[in-house]
Amino acid sequence: MTATLVSGGTGFVGRFIVENLLAAGHAVTVMGRTAPPQGFFSAPVRFVEGTLDPSRDQSAAFDGIDCFIHAAFDHVAGKYRGGEGDDAAGFRFRNREGSAALFAAAKARGVSRAVFLSSRAVYGTQPAGALLDEETPPHPDTLYGQVKLASEEDLKAMSGADFCGASLRVTGVYGPGGHGREDKWADLFRDYLAGRPILPRAGTEVHGDDVGAAVRLMLEAPEPKVSGEIFNVSDLLVDRHDLLSMLRDSAGSLHPLPDRADHSAANVMATAKIRALGWRPGGVASLENFVRSQAAG
Repeated sequence: MTATLVSGGTGFVGRFIVENLLAAGHAVTVMGRTAPPQGFFSAPVRFVEGTLDPSRDQSAAFDGIDCFIHAAFDHVAGKYRGGEGDDAAGFRFRNREGSAALFAAAKARGVSRAVFLSSRAVYGTQPAGALLDEETPPHPDTLYGQVKLASEEDLKAMSGADFCGASLRVTGVYGPGGHGREDKWADLFRDYLAGRPILPRAGTEVHGDDVGAAVRLMLEAPEPKVSGEIFNVSDLLVDRHDLLSMLRDSAGSLHPLPDRADHSAANVMATAKIRALGWRPGGVASLENFVRSQAAG
C-alpha cells in the first residue's frame, strides 16, 4: 500500500485529490493546521499538523511516506490572485520558501515522488486567442502566479534519479463543495434562478475528480515521463450561457440566459501532454451531471 502525504488535503481541490487516492487504495495522511472533522472524507485518514513555515523542521511528517502531494497554499481567505493582502513579502516567504522547505524535507526523508499543484496563473497575460501549452513562455502578472512558477522551478531543480517531482498547472476547478461548503457556482446559480441579470463570461474549467485523477497519474506513470515535467490540467471552455442553459433545463426555469461571451480572445490550455499518459477528463458529460445534481439538491 502506497503511503501518501497530502498538504492542503482539506481544501476544496485537496479534498478531490484525497478521495481519488483513497479510492485507489493509498494510505493517506493529510497535513494541515487543524484535523478534518469526523466524516470529512469517505474513509479514515491520518492527520499531521503542519504549515507553510520554512523556519520549522517538519521532516518527521515524511517518515514512512512514499509520495508527497503539495496542494497547500497560504493566502487571504477566498482569494488566490490578490491573496497576499497587505503582506506581499510574507505571502512570498510562506508560499515559495515554505514549499521549497517541504520539498527538501520530503527528499531528505526518502520520499520517491512529489506532485506540486500549480496554476494556469503562471502563464499570465498572453496574446488574445493563443493556445497555451507547456512550452508557452510564462508571463505571470500576479504575485500568485509568480510564486507558483518559482515553486515549479524549485521542485524541478530538486528532481532527479531518487526524487521524481512533477507540477500540474491546473485551471479553474468545479465540483461539489463537500463537507459544509458550497460549490464555486452556488451564488451564480442562485442569481440566475432568482431572475437577476448575469454578465457574459467564459473560462476554462476542469472537474475536481479529474484533477485527482491527474495527480494520481503522476504517481503511477513511468518516472522518466514525469520527473521534472510540467503538465496542463484543463478540460472545457465553459460559457455562462451554456452553463446556465443546463441549469435552466434541469430546474425548469424560464429566466433569460446571458449573452454568449466573446471566445475569440480566450486562452485555452492544451492538454495533449497529459492525455498522452492516459488522462481522460469527463468533458461535457461531467459538467451536465454536476449541474443536474445542483439543480436537484
